[in-house]
Amino acid sequence: MKRSIDRILTTHVGSLPRSPDMIDLMRAVGRGEPFDARRRDEMVRDAVSDAVARQIAAGVDIVSDGEMGKPGFINYANDRLGGFERAPANTKSMWSGTRETNAFPEFYESESRNIDRRLRMQCVAPITYKGHALIEEDIRLLKSALAGKRYEDIFVPSVSPSLLANYQRNLFYKSNEEYVFAVAEAMREEYLAIVDAGCIVQIDDPGLLSHHMRNPDLTMEEWRKWADMQVAALNNALRGIPPEKIRHHTCHGINMGPRVHEMEFKDHVEIVLKINAGGYSFEAANPRHEHEWRVWETRKLPAGKVIIPGVVTQSSVLVEHPVLVADRIERFANLVGRENVIASTDCGFASSATSQEIHPTVVWAKFDALVEGARIASQRLWKSQKVA
Repeated sequence: MKRSIDRILTTHVGSLPRSPDMIDLMRAVGRGEPFDARRRDEMVRDAVSDAVARQIAAGVDIVSDGEMGKPGFINYANDRLGGFERAPANTKSMWSGTRETNAFPEFYESESRNIDRRLRMQCVAPITYKGHALIEEDIRLLKSALAGKRYEDIFVPSVSPSLLANYQRNLFYKSNEEYVFAVAEAMREEYLAIVDAGCIVQIDDPGLLSHHMRNPDLTMEEWRKWADMQVAALNNALRGIPPEKIRHHTCHGINMGPRVHEMEFKDHVEIVLKINAGGYSFEAANPRHEHEWRVWETRKLPAGKVIIPGVVTQSSVLVEHPVLVADRIERFANLVGRENVIASTDCGFASSATSQEIHPTVVWAKFDALVEGARIASQRLWKSQKVA
């Protein structure tokens, strides 16, 4: 994993805006509806090429394919795991019955009526990984789009065992623990494929935190016990992979909303740091979590690790001023060391691949602010050196 040796490096969380045609296609894919496979392949290839070109043009250092070939950062795995069959159609909203929707029913009224129509699967046999050709194609398209371009590093997002196990119903394994460890063992093959191809694997794990909000009766102690098991399963899947080839992303799962029932950073940082990753990506740029940089005043970052805080957010259409972005970067750099900070976004900008809460033109303006803010912060942090 690249470190910010002579300037602050920039990256993002993975998911980038799709075109309207791409959104329509991915809705069909995500719902398990028929689609033109050849047309899909052409659209994905062109979309990856465009996403990479835009990242490079903006000056982003550590890039991805924008997850253009995925209908979502969870349900893309429907085609990659064996041992599952189609589950009955869901009849509820994705956020029905959470602490947040219970507290603000009027605000979430329209969302609560919006049934989650994504195709879900249920486990009915031993879990296997069958997505080798698919992940190889993801990597091939990304590297092809990057050919001849200047960048610092490549990352490829991959869903966490915890998120998958809590998204897909278990009808086969005797316990939740046995189930999540089986999912982890299967997903290990994808993690290894990404690393073996010379890329950083990013573990997408928002469910680690949102599990507490989704279960109103769960106490903090009960969450910690549950989370420890999820982390153990993930670490088992990551065994033998050098930590510097792994970065972990967690967030709270909501973009636009009051968001007052999300976990505080101080309550989960110790759990997250148990994960055998070299870098930790988290939300730090929205009004619910920006103040949490102060946790690092008393919590020491383990040696050899980097943090990847969000310094621009997907939860607002306001484009951050570059000086504000620089200030946010500096706060972290002054506490954990400038070489241990990579500037990022709070979360993805099209996590479901079927929504567009922030217009693409605004997204790319935010990327410009991210890169310019990192440049300003670098000038401040490396005052004795000339920073390009």
